[in-house]
Amino acid sequence: MKISQLFGTKPCVFSIECFPPKQTTQFAAMQDTLRRMAQLHPDFISVTYGAGGSAGGVSTVEVARFLKQELGVEPIAHMICMGSDKVKAAALLDQLEAAGVDNVLALRGDRTPTRPESPDFAHASDLIAYVRSAKPGFDIHAACYPEGHPEAPTLAQDVANLRYKQEAGATHLLTQLFFDNGHFYRFLNMARRAGITLPVSAGVMPIVRRSQIERTVALSSASLPSDFTRMIARWQDDPVSLHKAGVEYAIYQLRDLIEGGADGVHLYAMNDADVAAAIYDGIRDLLPAT
Repeated sequence: MKISQLFGTKPCVFSIECFPPKQTTQFAAMQDTLRRMAQLHPDFISVTYGAGGSAGGVSTVEVARFLKQELGVEPIAHMICMGSDKVKAAALLDQLEAAGVDNVLALRGDRTPTRPESPDFAHASDLIAYVRSAKPGFDIHAACYPEGHPEAPTLAQDVANLRYKQEAGATHLLTQLFFDNGHFYRFLNMARRAGITLPVSAGVMPIVRRSQIERTVALSSASLPSDFTRMIARWQDDPVSLHKAGVEYAIYQLRDLIEGGADGVHLYAMNDADVAAAIYDGIRDLLPAT
């Protein structure tokens, strides 16, 4: 099923992101987590990039196959440019097709010492164009940044660059996480004025543990509104209260986004089924019945 077609059938699409475990021995526990997430009736679950195999851990394909074949949940499999080329991308697409998965999220990927620059895909738009030509039946999704990509000179330039992804064949955009909904609404207005017509899912990550604060917030480059920083300052040394406050803040964000007309909302659940369930319970009355 092409996930992009869902956006014409319901007012708000609800989705969750998961990531493959780093050890194959952890896959059984993750399967239990995914079974619980499936009970929340997400329209899709995206699976971040994991090579698996000789690299260790579980691959994106394995997780996507389990979602599709065992749980009947539509997956979006992440693909990255970094460390890849046309040969590797073709092999991955063939594996996904054999698993019955035909939705991919094309990303450049983070630069790391173990991932060399791709000789074939300098930008995500290059990977999108390749997938479109190699597998015309695939639905191709892409990323966007409500506060601008960290490497973009300005937000306006970053928004303008989304035209390349749209023209290359992307059908839907997923945002990086953010904590201030005002940035999302501003970004969406700029995107529409720039000719970006694709549906956009707004990504929200609940911060429920102190260990997430510096790591996640710093890596995302998301700005922090005063309500969020007050929450952290008040509860960072109280794990139980921080967990509760983090869930409540995410629910507040998501309810505002749904009521504000977002095409979709995407929950960065960090493989935590309890958090996903608590947040779903706080927004389910605003989502269309499945």
